[in-house]
Amino acid sequence: MSKGTGKKRVLFVCVENSNRSQMAEAFARIHGGDSVEAASAGSRPSGRVNPRAIEFMREVGYDLTAHTSKSLDEFNGKDITVAVTMGCGDACPLVRAERREEWNIPDPKDMPPEGYRKVRDLIEQKVKGLLASLV
Repeated sequence: MSKGTGKKRVLFVCVENSNRSQMAEAFARIHGGDSVEAASAGSRPSGRVNPRAIEFMREVGYDLTAHTSKSLDEFNGKDITVAVTMGCGDACPLVRAERREEWNIPDPKDMPPEGYRKVRDLIEQKVKGLLASLV
């Protein structure tokens, strides 16, 4: 738990922090409510959120344009309840996490729209399962 707030801190990690991890952070915010503090980061952040991620999250009523691509360095030494890597082979050795998960979610970057939506929906399902496990 995050010290002082009682919230569970969840960090989603992917190399560029522009696509999968951004969508996972969004779904954790949507479904986690006030009990979860969700964030995402990457070891080599691209500096932008993928426009396709913005487009496909807009379809489910979430505005990703307020998100930014962040570096894992921002989380160095911070206590995290769960650190989730998205399947990009990224590691987060400097992140102190009570629990770590690897989801192995395919990168939708070059997929056709229907494939991208399937990945988005898979991420939402996995986030819901993760949040249920934190109760």
